[in-house]
Amino acid sequence: MKNLLKRYDLLFTILVFLLMIPAEHNEWFSTFEDQFVSIRHILRNSYGDPEKTRFPYEKIAIVVQDDAFFKDYGSFPLRRDDIGKIAENVSALGAKVVMVDILFDFASSYGEDPKIAERLKKAGNTIVVSIVAFEKGKFKKVIYPVETIHKATTTAYSNHQKLGTMLNRLRIYPDVGEIYGEWPIAVKTAAMYLGVEPKIKNGFLILGDLKIKLDQFNDFRIDYPYVKPGVTYISRDPFVGLSGMDILELDLDDESETEEYKALLKDKIVFIGDTSEISQDYFDTAIGKVYGVEALASEVATLLKGAPLRSATTFTEIVVAMIFLLLLITSNFLSDPRPRALASVGLFVGYFAFCALSYIYLDLVFSMSYVFLAGILGFTAINIYLFIEERKQKSFITDAFGQYLSPDVIEALVEDPDKLSLGGERREMTAFFSDVQGFSTISESLTPDELVALLNKYLTAMCDIISHHNGTIDKFEGDAIIAFWGAPLTQPDHAKLCCYASIDMQKALVKLREEWMKEGLPMVLVRMGVNSGPMVVGNMGSQTRMDYTIMGDAVNLAARLEGANKFYKNFSMISEFTYKQAADFIDVRELDTIRVVGKNEPITVYDLIDRKNETSGKMAELVPIYNKGLQLYKERNFKEAIPVFESALKLIAQDGPSLTYIERCQGFIENPPPIDWDGVFTHTQKG
Repeated sequence: MKNLLKRYDLLFTILVFLLMIPAEHNEWFSTFEDQFVSIRHILRNSYGDPEKTRFPYEKIAIVVQDDAFFKDYGSFPLRRDDIGKIAENVSALGAKVVMVDILFDFASSYGEDPKIAERLKKAGNTIVVSIVAFEKGKFKKVIYPVETIHKATTTAYSNHQKLGTMLNRLRIYPDVGEIYGEWPIAVKTAAMYLGVEPKIKNGFLILGDLKIKLDQFNDFRIDYPYVKPGVTYISRDPFVGLSGMDILELDLDDESETEEYKALLKDKIVFIGDTSEISQDYFDTAIGKVYGVEALASEVATLLKGAPLRSATTFTEIVVAMIFLLLLITSNFLSDPRPRALASVGLFVGYFAFCALSYIYLDLVFSMSYVFLAGILGFTAINIYLFIEERKQKSFITDAFGQYLSPDVIEALVEDPDKLSLGGERREMTAFFSDVQGFSTISESLTPDELVALLNKYLTAMCDIISHHNGTIDKFEGDAIIAFWGAPLTQPDHAKLCCYASIDMQKALVKLREEWMKEGLPMVLVRMGVNSGPMVVGNMGSQTRMDYTIMGDAVNLAARLEGANKFYKNFSMISEFTYKQAADFIDVRELDTIRVVGKNEPITVYDLIDRKNETSGKMAELVPIYNKGLQLYKERNFKEAIPVFESALKLIAQDGPSLTYIERCQGFIENPPPIDWDGVFTHTQKG
């Protein structure tokens, strides 16, 4: 819980998702949401059930006054008497309901109101539009047609309340229905067609046996029908639209002429409306631009099939949003940014697919823009946080290890910090210890400035070689260097790399000694101890100060071997454990089988000479002679061994191991070892 409270990105993401609950409920981003509705509706009309998405042309027709009509008519607008004649003719042809989508809120300048009123009254099944007026969001009044027309026909309001920029829903005002008996034209038309009275109860619009679920705004979603390829508007479908001029000029007494139109209009709801460009009576919808009369027809069609498209409940929306939130947070716990991004993209694509399939096949409408917006903000916040943390981690790695790791290792750790264990872990590794022989004496013979200069030059050269072989420098203790291989990166050849570094350091010291001797500085000889084995590596220390270091018995043995060089007047000692792993890469000679201080188990140690098959000069001649002497020593032939070691000294006068064995053989001649002597030499001092 404490860790969660520290993740401000997660808290921000959770807060954004919580804010999206009221935002979705109140439709704060409906303009953006409309675009997602449009995409899904087009997919539904293209891939959904054709029977569900088609226009019910067997129930609804539209008589239009389009541009061609007005060209033939010769004037604009249409005279009211002619509007009445069209309505009267449509009714006479058998239309069950005639809906006139024209507002008559002012008196005719030509005194035509009595004529149209008479025609509408004669038709008997007509509806004309009224308007509901609001002031500051509150209902004020109903604007009816002029009284003459109002008395002759039924009225219903044609207000279209947009949420966003598209007309995708029809809003019902229950108070207007209760007080004035006024309903939206689509509702009133459908009710007249069904022969019922509309009513609202418990959030449902009830039309006889039809129960239409309304949303929190008392809206229902308009299910705009599929438009056939090549047909721009519903009214231009030959099965839906009829020319107003044909109806206006129709001779009702000519049965041969009327028979065709009766077949097209009988028992249908017929809309009369203007679809000319000059009228500008069109709306943006989920399927594109739709004329007002077409929108009304689509609303009625939607009601007659029970308004199948329904908004998901607020509870369902919250549950889905919380699942999305949980998956978003979970996917962003992936450490690698590429899988993390792919998982997040997959989540967004999956949510779109879920919403699209629900819309197409289940008629269930989930809000997409709110979850998408919250998801994008959350994804951005989380990834900014992870980016900052990653930069911090990379800076930590660079700062913490940059001084004692090779650039290649640093780069690998920065690319994949998981390779660095920030706790302790047990690994098979190789430890390296080195120390300058007689450093106290050297330091006493130099001024402080000279000592610092010599030490810096020495440590720099040694560290460069360690870094070159991808080693990790643990620490410096004065002139001593502690390093290791096998962490933080896994290095299967850790033993070989350490041995190569030790060889190169001894070779580099040869050149450094030549330079220092020319400068009159003391001789610098360095003893090195190497051991391989299981070690614990990781950040160790207090909560305020930690070091990336190694510990364990294998580490202690490497330190003992560095000191044990002193007993053999030698400078590079490796254990049998290191030799077993690096034998194919190095030249050695066996030094001894010993017990170091603090250990009971004997180990065989070796003098590290050079890379495999690269030993040259006098050392190459010395090794077989030395090995012969060592074999005689193991066989207790101490007297015979001495001259062999002495012959080795003729090649290299100061060969430490040969000198050591001559001294040891002389001691055993005077004081022979016990009969059960196993050849193991026990050191009683650390060196």
